[in-house]
Amino acid sequence: MAIHQPMQNLTIVDLDQPLEGFRNFLSSWIYMKDGLTLVVDPGPRSTIPVLLDALKYMGLKKIDYILLTHIHIDHAGGTGVLAEHFPEVKVICHPRGVKHMINPSKLWEGSRKFLGKVADVYGEIAAIPDKNFEYQNPITIGSEVINVFETPGHTINHLCYQIGNVVFLGEVTGINYPLDKGLYLRIATPPPFIYEIYKGSLEKVAALDVSHLCFGHYGYREDVKNVFDTGLDQLENWMATVEKHYRTAGELSEDRIYEELLKNDRGMSLYSSLPADVQSREKIFSLNSIRGMWDYIKEKDTKPA
Repeated sequence: MAIHQPMQNLTIVDLDQPLEGFRNFLSSWIYMKDGLTLVVDPGPRSTIPVLLDALKYMGLKKIDYILLTHIHIDHAGGTGVLAEHFPEVKVICHPRGVKHMINPSKLWEGSRKFLGKVADVYGEIAAIPDKNFEYQNPITIGSEVINVFETPGHTINHLCYQIGNVVFLGEVTGINYPLDKGLYLRIATPPPFIYEIYKGSLEKVAALDVSHLCFGHYGYREDVKNVFDTGLDQLENWMATVEKHYRTAGELSEDRIYEELLKNDRGMSLYSSLPADVQSREKIFSLNSIRGMWDYIKEKDTKPA
């Protein structure tokens, strides 16, 4: 079990998986203040025991709220198991995602289809009882106010949460990898991707008055302007690069596009500093993001005027 406390009231629990490069990748956030306890994105079923051990180690006997940024298996798959241990907990989820968490059979089927072996390692998505769901915006608990922002893009039912000067990003800015110096940031635009929606959500969160960024993947940063400037620049660069290949090549070659992005992308300029297994992981997810953009450009290009 590895836990870190980047600031008072805020703890990150590592949820490493027995897969190549899946370290410093998944995590869950625990926020505590004045007797209030929140868990943001409990993670997959496979590592709920790790999260429970962390809660026990921290002396926490109750959770008031579980905040889900989205319902993908690596963020929300174990929520139902965690709720079994804390049956009074309230779960905040995008309203469009609730039915898929009450009966996750289709979500699990889709996860296995697209992730294959990775989904099996994560474990089957656990159902959450209807009684646990509650949606408020803002969430007011005593003197604490949690602002909820709809941020579709990475997925249609994505949310970000702001508590004071802290924002829980989910995957609205993509993936951060912690390095001793510099920023590694990689966009997360799997199909179906819509450029205008993704950009609008990124700009919405960039406009918040915050000083602490909590990533779903992975870690914590305080260079807020640098992260959002890099993220917006990356979005435009990836789109331009993918569209150039679409116009000139005609056939999708994710590897060729990826190699060009490694040379010209600001956010991935420190890719060579990543451990070899993390590089392999990042390539897999990057190719999927390239496909998301390619499909968007193709659909827009072939749609009747």
